[in-house]
Amino acid sequence: MDKVEKNQVIEELLSKFEENDFFYIVDASTLTVAEINDFRRLCFEKGVEYKVYKNTLIRKALERLEADFAPFVDGDVFKGQSGIIFSKEVSNLPAKILKEFRKSAEKPTLKGASIDYDLFVGDNQIDPLSKLKSKVELIGEVIGLLQSPAKNVISGLKRSGGDIAGILKTLSER
Repeated sequence: MDKVEKNQVIEELLSKFEENDFFYIVDASTLTVAEINDFRRLCFEKGVEYKVYKNTLIRKALERLEADFAPFVDGDVFKGQSGIIFSKEVSNLPAKILKEFRKSAEKPTLKGASIDYDLFVGDNQIDPLSKLKSKVELIGEVIGLLQSPAKNVISGLKRSGGDIAGILKTLSER
């Protein structure tokens, strides 16, 4: 791969990092070709993109971003073969895909993840990441919480409104 091709890959990676708020770097070095194909197929079916890149190219693309990816560079994230799972909208989807795929295979392991530039390093982060709520789920919960007091007030007014009407009717009859 010559310098021009490397720069093209770095530019491609840079645009993918800027387009996708969520990406996971995984180690798939011990997977067989058939397992990698199965993993790619699963990612495609779930609506995320999985692609393998050279570590130096990933590092150079991350260095060009404004965020600080020092925990990735200083840690073991860029050792071995690295694949990246890109997710545009759902932060926990790649973690769920990894957990689902691990039911049939021990790998791939999570090296690191970036969720809105919050960094998670290590395979032990997969469970907390899979339990993160998506933006849509959080918005739904907030709307439910905001609606709850209003519903309580309305139902209370309806209930007490009937009581007040009954009391007024009784008083007017006297």
